[in-house]
Amino acid sequence: MTRHKKHSAFWKTFGTPGWIAVLTAVGLFAALLGDGAWDVLAWVGMAIPTWYSCKGLMARKRV
Repeated sequence: MTRHKKHSAFWKTFGTPGWIAVLTAVGLFAALLGDGAWDVLAWVGMAIPTWYSCKGLMARKRV
């Protein structure tokens, strides 16, 4: 039971940053591959992590 909780805590901590890293890598790789649909994939792959970063920086701290 404790192993399951430890595993769950790992994914709660690193799940979202991991997906953001994968999305960024896909966007950068798509930018290298070509034009057309690859450009759209590159824009999406780089825009979403940028949006999450700005959202985190602008987050209001609750007291």
